[in-house]
Amino acid sequence: MNYSYTIAKRICSFLLLLFVASCASENQDDPLKKPEDNRFTKVILSDDLNEPMELAVAPDGKVFFIERHGQFSKYDPNDGQTTLIHTFALLPEDPDEVYGNGLMGLTLDPNFQKNRFVYVYYTPDKLPARQSLSRFVLKENDELDLSSETVILEIPIEREVSAHTGGSLTWDKDGNLYLSTGDNTVPFASGGYAPIDEIEGRITFDAQRSSGNTNDLRGKVLRIHPEADGTYTIPKGNLFPEGTEGTRPEIYVMGTRNPYRISVDQETSILYWGEVGPDAGNDGDNGPRGYDEINQAKQAGNYGWPYFVGDSKPYPDYNFETKELGELFNAEKPINESVNNTGLRELPPAQKALIWYPYQQSAEFPLVGEGGRNAMAGPVYHFDENLESSVKFPKYYDKALFIYDWMRSWVFAVRLDEDYNFVSMERFMETNGDFRRPMDLEMGPDGAFYMLEYGSVYGIDNVDARLVRIEYNGGNRAPESYPTASDTVGIAPLTVKFSGENNYDPDSDDEHSYQWIFEGTEVQSTEASPLYTFEQHGVYQVRQIVTDAAGAESTGIIEIKVGNTLPEVNIQTNGNRSFFFDDKTLPYEVSVKDAEDEEIAEDRVHISFAYVPMVSRQENTPGHQMPVPVPLGESLIRESDCQACHQWTEESVGPNFVQIAQRYENQDVVDQLADKIIKGGSGNWGQHYMNGHPQVSENDAKEMVRYILSLAGQAELFDLPMKGSVALNKHQDQGKRGRYVLKASYTDGGGAIVPLTGTDALVLRSNMVEAEDADEVDRIGRTDKQLGSIHNGSWFMLKQIDLTGIKQISYFYSSLNIDATLEVRVGSPTGEVISTLDYKNTGDWSKFIKVSTPVKDPGGINDLYFVFKKDQEPNEHMFTLDWLTFDR
Repeated sequence: MNYSYTIAKRICSFLLLLFVASCASENQDDPLKKPEDNRFTKVILSDDLNEPMELAVAPDGKVFFIERHGQFSKYDPNDGQTTLIHTFALLPEDPDEVYGNGLMGLTLDPNFQKNRFVYVYYTPDKLPARQSLSRFVLKENDELDLSSETVILEIPIEREVSAHTGGSLTWDKDGNLYLSTGDNTVPFASGGYAPIDEIEGRITFDAQRSSGNTNDLRGKVLRIHPEADGTYTIPKGNLFPEGTEGTRPEIYVMGTRNPYRISVDQETSILYWGEVGPDAGNDGDNGPRGYDEINQAKQAGNYGWPYFVGDSKPYPDYNFETKELGELFNAEKPINESVNNTGLRELPPAQKALIWYPYQQSAEFPLVGEGGRNAMAGPVYHFDENLESSVKFPKYYDKALFIYDWMRSWVFAVRLDEDYNFVSMERFMETNGDFRRPMDLEMGPDGAFYMLEYGSVYGIDNVDARLVRIEYNGGNRAPESYPTASDTVGIAPLTVKFSGENNYDPDSDDEHSYQWIFEGTEVQSTEASPLYTFEQHGVYQVRQIVTDAAGAESTGIIEIKVGNTLPEVNIQTNGNRSFFFDDKTLPYEVSVKDAEDEEIAEDRVHISFAYVPMVSRQENTPGHQMPVPVPLGESLIRESDCQACHQWTEESVGPNFVQIAQRYENQDVVDQLADKIIKGGSGNWGQHYMNGHPQVSENDAKEMVRYILSLAGQAELFDLPMKGSVALNKHQDQGKRGRYVLKASYTDGGGAIVPLTGTDALVLRSNMVEAEDADEVDRIGRTDKQLGSIHNGSWFMLKQIDLTGIKQISYFYSSLNIDATLEVRVGSPTGEVISTLDYKNTGDWSKFIKVSTPVKDPGGINDLYFVFKKDQEPNEHMFTLDWLTFDR
């Protein structure tokens, strides 16, 4: 052995590790350099939760969290296990409704290590209905001592409302406990504006009795100082001094609607909270549109609800009985004259929100985007130079306030000046956050963030509801293993070439070593791209272990199935494979070949046919290929927040799409339901209010409705025969921008291992193609109706076009004053020319004419490029195209 070489190699490795560590330290210590998104990692600690609500991290790293239905659990980092500690008995709910009450708030005492006090905010199984702030002792073995319950505070509620609970708990640096409470008011009758209904018998419709009432604990953020004996004292500086008639001294902040999640800066004791705002989509006679808010209280104050919203935009004093509009409320001197008010008539001045935003794009805070909204406030991060932690957030985020939105699934870091006023905000983990509706965000003792994610859909037990830790890695990052294979199925002996070409390392300069395990547990290759022959039939989990120079590694798995081959499924037709024509049928025949099946079992052949009314341009895939196109309405729904409250067939807070389709089957309700999507409303499916979507265009809303209504009849045929014909007549009353989709699949008998499924699809589009539906464009302007701003060298492309039987292409175009040439090329903008149109200008952009030109069929199915050419100037703004047709 060469000992000198070995020692030198070890010294080099040691120096490399020192260099990596120094780079990490340098990165963390630079407060001006924004860290890359891929230096943050979300680690799933516990998943498949059921409506998680709030979490608290103990000094020893244990994470305690609650779920709305009463579960109180812990995650132990020592063994990575989640354990249910206790299930609280809660006031029963109406099974037909989804309520906002339950186990809502959780926090640990600042001296938890000594006194083991745990505080919860919940709806106990007792009448009359109430919310209870209770303290328990958690034993050293993390068992909850039920006999230790001390009720600190009780807040009566009207059970029939059962919404707007608030329920968040937190502490300031002086050991004062904060509790947020909602207004406990029905929001539906006010149309999304101010709920100030004073009609007799409708007290639950009047937030003046709660949020606007100085003598009521609802619609507030309360601040108390718990004492060891279970009582509490009132800290100095609350909104009303003790003994003030018509007030409650516990009130720190009043005038809130539903402050769902709150936080307190541990250095300044400044309070922050997210305010879930009202639902009005647009400004109206009854007041401003709805806004969600991020609020900040440097001191006690009144934040305006139900008289003001956002930056103290005033509502008018509306009489719900006479329908008369009164004067606008005065933010400097709000007056509560409600018959339901038991407190002061003259209220403290209304304070403006720190950040406020509507459904639509915000002029003041455009980065927050648009759509549904549900604002929440997280912690203010303070970088600790002396904290030894490999996962703590960098100094860059020192003193940043972290806010988040449940509906929009984003997190922002907000910057404040020396007086704690708003300066700016920036998206956190924009490229790799993948937040699943964040519900609570807290900082742990390790300097990492802990988040509860509610999951995709409101009111159900989501499989993607989870507890995660967000870690920062300022040093070397592990590579990511994504092995590929030349073949994944076949018959033994099967020789496969493997590769790590798709591997990814965020530290791009790293060198890597490889280990491949094809069978068993022993490493069988250390090459980057090895060949391996599988001699025996079986299903193999091939593992690639990729390791960087610092020793960080990642394992990727790819499955190889040896002992069967994919069936060959083919749909044949004697017609064109790209286009449908009016009043025609599509004859077809499906053939199946399988090397392992001596006979094709027809009962395992499945053939379906459907008409998709209008497809998403982004997923437009005409021609003989997979995947099949997605309806535009479906695409719009998936891109919106609709799935937060509605599912296709599953239950949620709102009706599922199939139920909606069945209720309105064969009814002319497209305009009506589109209007409801835009404006919101309630009553048809219970008392849960559907948020408005004023940011959705009328056309898009109608497409969403058309798609939903199509789910009733489906217009889809299943299990067709292997030979036959289908009518192409569904497009005639739905326009010509849809697709017919004929799909066929066959699942074989499994060969020597497991069954495999082969598929084929035939997708037909109208022979009349709207120009704006082009699959790709280059140097061309696209509007909702046309292609324009076309210059010399501009082109647009249509994917996978079959020209069988097509004799000419016709164009409906206009051109102001330029004659030029339009060439159709195969495969690329420089491919074979199969059609040429030397067109003449039409004299006016508004004058469109139709011209036709022959086209040659190059055979097969091809991408067609439509290239505009004119070498001599002027050669810009030459052409506007409305539509084109492929004519037989």
